[in-house]
Amino acid sequence: MNKKVLKFEIDLDFVLIAITSAQKDYRLCYLVNKYLHFNFARVADLEVNIYPTSADAVPFSMYEYFWEASETSFYLIANRGIDGLLIPEMREADYFLMIKNYIDDEDLNNLILGLNKIPEIVAAIKIDPKKIKSRENLLF
Repeated sequence: MNKKVLKFEIDLDFVLIAITSAQKDYRLCYLVNKYLHFNFARVADLEVNIYPTSADAVPFSMYEYFWEASETSFYLIANRGIDGLLIPEMREADYFLMIKNYIDDEDLNNLILGLNKIPEIVAAIKIDPKKIKSRENLLF
């Protein structure tokens, strides 16, 4: 009897920027809105079941901004929830900026440079989502 193996690969069609900042989520959104002229607004928390043995999902605060010119969605997601980390292997990151849809390299570089110019942000760096072990937590 022949066995067929089905390989399933998650489609990670987004850009991910890790942000380190001691600011609260609402304060960070205010600063990004002010310095980079975005308009992030609070949306429903991202609820992820980070513990396989528990049925309870852990909420992570999330903000959204839609860039109409290129139909690009931006999500600012907290890495720290009440009961754990969204991406445990990225303990240094306090927030993630997820960019869904297309953003060209020049706009992305300008965005990262702009984030790093905000005094309250310690660091903002691009992360390859394929190298993150718990990348399924970022799918919504």
